[in-house]
Amino acid sequence: MSDTINPTVLERASVWLEGTFDDDTKVRVKELMETDPVALTDAFYRDLEFGTGGLRGIMDVGTNRMNKYTVGMATQGLANYLKMMFPEVDPISLVLSYDSRNNSRYFATVTAEVLAANGFVVYLFDSLRPTPELSFAIRYLGCQSGVMLTASHNPKEYNGYKAYWDDGAQMIAPHDVNVINEVKKIISIDQVKWQGNRHKIQIIGNEIDEAYLDEILQLRLSPEAIDRQKKLKIVFTPLHGTGQTMIPEILKRFGFENVSIVTEQATADGNFPTVHSPNPEEQDALNMALQLAKKIDAELVMATDPDADRVGIAVKDPAGKFILLNGNQTAALLFYYILNRWKELGKFTGNEYIVKTIVTTELLRDIAQSFDLEYFDVLTGFKFIADIIRKHEGEKKFIVGGEESYGYLIGDFVRDKDAVSACALIAEIAAWVADQGKTMFDLLLEIYTSFSFYKERLLSVTKKGKTGAEEIQQMMVTFREIPMESINGINVVEIKDYLKQEAKNLVTGKMTKTDLPASNVLQFILEDGSIISVRPSGTEPKIKFYFSVREAMNEQSDYDRINLQLEEKINGIISSLELT
Repeated sequence: MSDTINPTVLERASVWLEGTFDDDTKVRVKELMETDPVALTDAFYRDLEFGTGGLRGIMDVGTNRMNKYTVGMATQGLANYLKMMFPEVDPISLVLSYDSRNNSRYFATVTAEVLAANGFVVYLFDSLRPTPELSFAIRYLGCQSGVMLTASHNPKEYNGYKAYWDDGAQMIAPHDVNVINEVKKIISIDQVKWQGNRHKIQIIGNEIDEAYLDEILQLRLSPEAIDRQKKLKIVFTPLHGTGQTMIPEILKRFGFENVSIVTEQATADGNFPTVHSPNPEEQDALNMALQLAKKIDAELVMATDPDADRVGIAVKDPAGKFILLNGNQTAALLFYYILNRWKELGKFTGNEYIVKTIVTTELLRDIAQSFDLEYFDVLTGFKFIADIIRKHEGEKKFIVGGEESYGYLIGDFVRDKDAVSACALIAEIAAWVADQGKTMFDLLLEIYTSFSFYKERLLSVTKKGKTGAEEIQQMMVTFREIPMESINGINVVEIKDYLKQEAKNLVTGKMTKTDLPASNVLQFILEDGSIISVRPSGTEPKIKFYFSVREAMNEQSDYDRINLQLEEKINGIISSLELT
């Protein structure tokens, strides 16, 4: 069998049959060598990349897999960088948490032991906790870094490793690139300090939980409405993840007494046995919750991903049928409700702001401007929202931030998207509108009539292999070098090129700076206000197209007609770009 395997792959794999690798690992490598050359090649043809968000990959033996050795080598690289950046801190400290995925606890233990062996104090949660609580704990404990073991909503075969900085946010430049460089310097497992100083690992739990929940409780804006609507029927599912640890408890503390949990999905299970994918963006993941909601005639359905940083919701339409809201619609409800209540409660001082990403609905900008509130646009990724908070800390007050991919943050005591606080505030919105004899869908229609009906859609185009990656690269080159003057018969009035960090007004010819870090993203703004954003993936042969269209909606009864009209407009744009 070995004669059918690429010699370089065979050489890399053979290293794992020698030295200090454990016996189980050696047996598994030998098994792949003898029975599965394709799997062996994929496991060893390259090193698992430590990207700007950390590690993410399939779990198995190999240099291109998540396992004890790739996790340990990444941790040693991180430790080396922290020693360089915090020479005056002794000891350096980190927080570790993990989700319900298979091997998450094991990888967290490996990480803790390597860090302790490097002389660091390690705060390790006693059991699984959500990503946002890890972010909170870094700040609460005054640590220099943190690591979350999770692969978010990826399939069960995956796990991952997200690295955080001392502000509780995922790393951005220059730290992200610098850590990557340090990790690349670890070329052998013998460079890793695997054992020693275990006494430096401190187990944490309830104290952090209480402090975190207390902070979320301070976000309440309508406790009286909740008290009157405390029997409101809510269905929640953690999709076998960490949401079960905090979300039922925070809903109880907010005052909700009628929360039904999807029992079959309440147990932490890295095999995610009841769903194809534990992704709250997908309707299939919410099917069991929707069935329960129909059975008990609930008003709201909420589902969180395995590490509880994102939430998807379903609400009733005027016919009483549950519909799933997309990330932009949920963000609009959160932003409008929070800002409206801040105004009613007299909380504004004139120094507040909100943040969104450049591919998130412009409806959030309109809502912010209606309250004379400053807003910031940032690149895709919640770490950039956290960066704005850090830059303005002590000078301006962050209220709320969000992105179209179902991530939201209320308040600044966490520096990553937080489905725990988001679920609490979403439930509060449901109580607030119910107290007025309305539904969340009614509120969404009110927002559309007050501003405009914004409709968004995401289209991901995947190309296979090396040729696919080259094809995507050429697509971006073509979009840049031969820019379209019209799309779907509508004139393009502005092109923003975030890689070149410039925007060109096609009507006046004026060039301006985008004032954001360089990123391979293009945006085409059309005469009617439509926006098409194009962004290739940095890690796989995939290119994403974000479409945003809008139309004035004077009457709520116009919803169905305008919804169909905007749907057809997006279809027309996609057709004109020849993406179908």
